Amino acid sequence: TCIVIPQFTIKTYARDVKKYKPNVIVGVPTLYEALLRSEGFDFDLSFLRGMFCGGDSLSVELKKKVDKFLKEHNATIQVREGYGTTECVTASCLTPFDTYREGSIGIPLSDTYYSIVNPQNDTELPYGEEGEICITGPTVMKGYLNNAEETASTLRTHKDGNVWLHTGDLGTMDEDGFVYYKQRMKRLIIVSGINVYPSQVENAIDAHPDVLLSCAIGIPDPYKMHVVKAFVVLRQGAEPSDKIKEEILEYCKKNISRYGVPKEIEFRDSLPKTLVGKVAYRKLEEEEAEKRKNK
Repeated sequence: TCIVIPQFTIKTYARDVKKYKPNVIVGVPTLYEALLRSEGFDFDLSFLRGMFCGGDSLSVELKKKVDKFLKEHNATIQVREGYGTTECVTASCLTPFDTYREGSIGIPLSDTYYSIVNPQNDTELPYGEEGEICITGPTVMKGYLNNAEETASTLRTHKDGNVWLHTGDLGTMDEDGFVYYKQRMKRLIIVSGINVYPSQVENAIDAHPDVLLSCAIGIPDPYKMHVVKAFVVLRQGAEPSDKIKEEILEYCKKNISRYGVPKEIEFRDSLPKTLVGKVAYRKLEEEEAEKRKNK
């Protein structure tokens, strides 16, 4: 039985989970962030057999918070992250049931193959080296409708003779085949010529006990080309303050390179979301661009 939620609110979601006791929950990171905020989830969750997260990057810190929440509510499972794209229909990589490696999106599903390639020449890179995530398998699309140019750019035949889907995402693979998603290639922030990954900045910020959710973007800077600005939503009961801001900056200084430490931090009650519940970082970029234009 599939329980469809036509319009999501955390209040009605908690009510429906309690009523139907589903064995499996699938959601995006913002759903699980809302779950942590809700006072409605005050009941036993031992009926859960699987909880899956996709659609956006699940930070290591948010996973830890969700796993702690599950344990406190008698669930015997952990949230498992997956990865997929519209161009290969659905999930193509998933964290195994009994093996979790920090920061990994898991291993490819049956009959699906992943390759990490050099974006400049499509050659496969050694284990541990960062490149573009490419996928081949039975679920890869035939092409974009009436768009031959974009199809040729996205579906490419490699030296092995297989047609590979170029995802536009950066990642690595370890020697056991576990894949690590890093960032959208287009979302990289270049600070003084150094690559900064917003997901790493967000993970450092999310480690602060008072932080519920964060989003990092690049903003123009006359000297460094770009610097990092972070938007932060605090947990219920926590109030924005200079003290919390300083603590967040200290977390960042300890855990990421100095190029990734936010130049600005803005506290918000919520962050804009896309229709599928992802944090709409482009909306934040547009707001910042408009703000600077009007200065």
